Amino acid sequence: MDKGLASSPKLVAYARVSTARQGRSGLGLEAQRKAIEDYAKGQGAELLARFTEVESGRKVDRPELARAIDLARLTAATLVIAKLDRLSRNAAFLLTLRDSGVRFVACDMPQANSLTVGIMALVAEQEREAISRRTKEALAAAKARGVKLGNPNGAAALRRAGKGGIALRQTVTANADTFARSLEPVLAEIRTEGHTTLRAIATELNRRGIQTRRGGRWYVANVSNLLVRLQRVSTATRRT
Repeated sequence: MDKGLASSPKLVAYARVSTARQGRSGLGLEAQRKAIEDYAKGQGAELLARFTEVESGRKVDRPELARAIDLARLTAATLVIAKLDRLSRNAAFLLTLRDSGVRFVACDMPQANSLTVGIMALVAEQEREAISRRTKEALAAAKARGVKLGNPNGAAALRRAGKGGIALRQTVTANADTFARSLEPVLAEIRTEGHTTLRAIATELNRRGIQTRRGGRWYVANVSNLLVRLQRVSTATRRT
């Protein structure tokens, strides 16, 4: 075949950002797109389409990944991902990629293949189970020390009981302090693992399935509030 008539390699790009807030702001997405564009240019490849997933790290269903895989399969293209190491702890993603049957390449780990990804998935699953076990053990240890978990005397219960504003605030504050103390061993472990920024701590708490006192997700703001509360509680304890 005349080299001048040879068709260019075909690529389908997949990028992932972990929250709706990051999806709106483009945080992290621009760098992924640039890495993919640079790879395509270096390979002289045609970029057929881009797919961007905005998801929680705990979600298993990934519709954009499924669409990207389907297009790659139909067009005999290669699925290209900017950063596989960013997803190396996400077992569900890795297994989907391994079992897809399409060719794939990661810009940061071009040597990765189905065997590599399968091994990474097994390691990620073992790590997830170990983290879950350690978290349960830490919460059990806190309970054994007398820390009461949960919120049996929350604001709604006090309002139903007809308690006044002062009693309400005092009880809610006490419950929040107790909840914060129950998370101390978990926070200590997270920091020991090298997750020291507010964003990194929030990500780890969410990844471990630990909810806020009100059953929500962790963000920079409420992690900051938690650490401030723990500092205040610690200071008050030293003074008594």
